[in-house]
Amino acid sequence: MYTVIFGVFAVWLSYKLVTHLRRRARSTLLAGPPNPSWLLGVGRYLTKSADPGLVYEQWAKEYGSVYKVPATMGYSRVVLCDPKAILHFYSHETFGYMQTELTKRSIENIVGKGILWAEGESHKRQRKALSPAFSNAAIRRLTPVFYDSAYKTKAAWDTLIQSGSEDWAIIEVQNWMNNVSLDSVGIAGFSYDFGTLHGKYSAVADSFASFGTLKPTLLGAVTFIVGLALPILTKIPTDFRILVKRLNASMGEIADELLANMRKESEGEVKTEDKSIIGLLIKAEGSDAELRLSQEEVMAQMKTLILAGYETTSVSLTWALIELCKKPELQTKLREELLQFSSNDPSWDQLINNLPFLDAVFHEVLRLHPPVGETTRMASSDDIIPLSTPLRTPSGTIVDRIAIPKGQVVTVPIHSMNRSCEFWGADAKEFDPERWLRPDGLPKRAQEIQGHKHLLSFVDGPRICLGRGFAQAEFKAVLSVLIRNYVFEFRDGPDTKIEIVRGILPRPAIAGETGARIPLRVRRVE
Repeated sequence: MYTVIFGVFAVWLSYKLVTHLRRRARSTLLAGPPNPSWLLGVGRYLTKSADPGLVYEQWAKEYGSVYKVPATMGYSRVVLCDPKAILHFYSHETFGYMQTELTKRSIENIVGKGILWAEGESHKRQRKALSPAFSNAAIRRLTPVFYDSAYKTKAAWDTLIQSGSEDWAIIEVQNWMNNVSLDSVGIAGFSYDFGTLHGKYSAVADSFASFGTLKPTLLGAVTFIVGLALPILTKIPTDFRILVKRLNASMGEIADELLANMRKESEGEVKTEDKSIIGLLIKAEGSDAELRLSQEEVMAQMKTLILAGYETTSVSLTWALIELCKKPELQTKLREELLQFSSNDPSWDQLINNLPFLDAVFHEVLRLHPPVGETTRMASSDDIIPLSTPLRTPSGTIVDRIAIPKGQVVTVPIHSMNRSCEFWGADAKEFDPERWLRPDGLPKRAQEIQGHKHLLSFVDGPRICLGRGFAQAEFKAVLSVLIRNYVFEFRDGPDTKIEIVRGILPRPAIAGETGARIPLRVRRVE
């Protein structure tokens, strides 16, 4: 038995070596950090780092704007920190650069074969079907949903403050932002109220919350890192994988029920006007056969909405409150801008166009704290990537483009590019919304970066985040209500330390708390 296993491994290793040599012969020689481990590459080093984005930035300074890092079991990743190279990469996504097998399996395990999973023509078709539901007109109609969630939160917080002996209360805001996002995406996404803002139990919310209490394990880290070479390892029942299965089951039960009800409504059995995202999608199917998605695909879109709503906007809102606690003067400035709407709420148009400091806060949070830290894809064919700045290779040759062979893994470090001092200036690591309002605009180097507002937080190209308008409207509507009505301070004073805990996506937490908890002192505005 062991002889057979050893023989299979030897054949696999020989194949990898031959493939590696062929790939190397077709690629540009690039500098990069030494390999600390044949099994793990730099993966373990990055996962243990407090700030992987800073590590990528330091490597770019040392090895150039495009460099190569060792990955697991003989693989390598080409890291792009050159704006022109990044633009080329994103513009060729879904066809020229596709998700690794590890990424595809991970996405399928969580949300199924929806738009996050799809590539090529399948992705193009699914995106076309979903686009009308994320238009400005559609988001404008959904904005009252976001305000409704914010005012449910306000009512609950007012009760908490009134029940105490002080004019303030200690409130764990991250859980509330989770509930705001989950209830909002339920109603706006598919006309379903999870009810968490009213204290209703939700298996979905409970499953999500459990990720924040998971402790890192060596098995989990190794499985994730080595999964690039051996995707089958994603089937190992780690604690994370068990939670994913539980989350998938709870989202699936809700999606099954809602989809059945929506199908009945679309077929005329129930007469209602459903303006939700999935409702509009199903309505479009009836008028355009080209836009019809399979039941599996619609189910996957519903799960994707739940995941994105819970794991992205809620985290961005939490980070906004944290940053505004660190700099009370900015919180005051934002409140002064918003108090012009003390008797009513800004319309969608006003949220988007007439509140410059709120807009600056949104984009600064997005810059410093992108929900996803990097994009990693595999080249589906040989490619030539152009550079905006010539690069010196280890052999001394100056090149203005690099050759990428088929099968090469390529990474864009979003967190690094968003906070790089080379592009954003010496204060790149600081929370400074004013940078978006300066008369001379953003730094010239930052303007070389493409993407939404010269940020990569929503990525770019054919996979640019379809829900970016939804996220912006929800963030601004909710934050406008909270900042107009409350003052936020750290419970333990201005020196409170924030750390990152690992869930489905990284989340902030106050050091010493159990899980992803952010208890703040919240008092009403007089």
